[in-house]
Amino acid sequence: QEQLVESGGGLVQAGDSLRLSCAISGRTISYYGVGWFRQAPGKRREFVAAISRTARYTNYSDSVTGRFTISRDSAQNTVNLQLNNLKPTDTAVYYCAARLTAFGDSASVHDSAYDYWGQGAQVTVSS
Repeated sequence: QEQLVESGGGLVQAGDSLRLSCAISGRTISYYGVGWFRQAPGKRREFVAAISRTARYTNYSDSVTGRFTISRDSAQNTVNLQLNNLKPTDTAVYYCAARLTAFGDSASVHDSAYDYWGQGAQVTVSS
């Protein structure tokens, strides 16, 4: 069973930046398509960004396009989510999700496409 570990959350002010990282314990993350989702208090979990296994494809939600960037770091064996120009509405628990993709190469926006989930990282943005 794959174990996903998120890191990099925290408390920042509006306009600040953060970088979240996702690693899969004991696994090479380049074999997996990876997505980031978030859930704010009292709201449903929503898609944020996704990257395909080869990094050829990425997808972003409309609310983060132009501010967030998802990328792979093969040296660190992580998938990172750079969060710039943060807003109070970005406050949420951010979850990394992964699916093993031996064939095909897509960046799914659907949480049902992912088999493995991390415990989440809290991001709090104050105004």
